[in-house]
Amino acid sequence: MCTRVFWNGNQLAKLAGRSMDWPESTEPLLIAFGAGRDRDGGKLLDQVVIADNPLRWTSRYSSLITSVYGLGTVDGFNERGLGVHALYLQSTDTGPRDPARPGLHTGLWAQYLLDQAATVDEALALMDDVQLVMVGARGRDATLHLAIEDSSGDSAILELAGGELVVHHGPQFTLMTNDPSYDEQLELLAAHDFSHPSRDLPLPGNVNPVDRFQRAAYYQALLPEPGTERQAVAGVMAIMRNVSVPFGAPYGDFGVYNTEYRTVSDLTHRIYYFELTTSPSVIWVEFDKLPFGPQPVAINPYDDSLTGNVTDRFTPSDIGF
Repeated sequence: MCTRVFWNGNQLAKLAGRSMDWPESTEPLLIAFGAGRDRDGGKLLDQVVIADNPLRWTSRYSSLITSVYGLGTVDGFNERGLGVHALYLQSTDTGPRDPARPGLHTGLWAQYLLDQAATVDEALALMDDVQLVMVGARGRDATLHLAIEDSSGDSAILELAGGELVVHHGPQFTLMTNDPSYDEQLELLAAHDFSHPSRDLPLPGNVNPVDRFQRAAYYQALLPEPGTERQAVAGVMAIMRNVSVPFGAPYGDFGVYNTEYRTVSDLTHRIYYFELTTSPSVIWVEFDKLPFGPQPVAINPYDDSLTGNVTDRFTPSDIGF
């Protein structure tokens, strides 16, 4: 599940919010990777998942990310202000493997772009010669689509249909949830003018992806020009809370995944805000003060002692990807 909202229309900061909805804990870690890290897009930890012509690279940029199961990246941004957010999309279809093209498994898709691109344009160019390959973990396939944005306000949505990359590129593409495909989501949104809210406009209240998409559009349109950075972050975080699912909500046949956490990426000032649903405290990290180096450093947001600015709480990590 999950929701992403990009607020690029205010004068203070370019802010990207996301919620993580899943039926169990994703065991998130906040990890800071330094530039110069070698990666193999054909390996899932020590397991080879693409044997023929895997994509390999050395990271150009440092990044601050949230991991999933310790296997890959689902959220974060890099030193140049490129943000990436991986959300679930059941209809994702990577198509048959073509060994003539370098293969990149979907669990490292977000990290590859953070490692190598400074802007949305550069990230899209990176995809020209790469083939995404489906990978599974914990009994579920990483059927993902990506929302990317940069500190200039540019944005793009990337999906895979029939093995082909489908891209919606432009600063107007600020919202993303899950199924159906983005084309269909935009058609459904156009049927109601949620971008011009009024007190009499009926507002979808369900937790399914279509209702969350439309509700996010409504509340994003209500955001006033902020007077401070704190107000700007509060505005985006309020939307992410609005589209969240109560913790512990049953999913079963209803298909509802509760919200584990929410994040806001300030791409202008390079500050990362993280709110664990079961914690009373929002924590944040100042990217420019992190001790980037050859070895990653990390924190576990389930550490109950974390509160406020946790930049100095990162410690060396042996994370494997």
